[in-house]
Amino acid sequence: MSSKLLTFLFVLSLVAIHHIPVVTCRQWCMAMPNASDEQLQANIDYACSNGVDCTQIQPGGVCYEPNTLYDHASYVMNAYYQSHGRIEDSCRFNRSSCWVFVDPSYGSCVYYT
Repeated sequence: MSSKLLTFLFVLSLVAIHHIPVVTCRQWCMAMPNASDEQLQANIDYACSNGVDCTQIQPGGVCYEPNTLYDHASYVMNAYYQSHGRIEDSCRFNRSSCWVFVDPSYGSCVYYT
């Protein structure tokens, strides 16, 4: 057997035996860092009036801190995206959003997928 085939079989056996994840396709919808405050507020207003539970970004909510429009908008934009089928159109927000592939959750504030 060739060394490439042996290496492949070894890695395959590790995955099968230890259930090592090979690929993760999770993504989150976030605000663009350069979005204007007006656009971020409009995104918050839109998401919160279209089915997103925005209590988490209110004072006392687990995602209230840091208290910035960017962080609050990112949380509700992702919640909107996740609750509206995770389709491209649910993360447009007038071109003020982007996808990230690293979990943005922090502390008790969980960004769901």
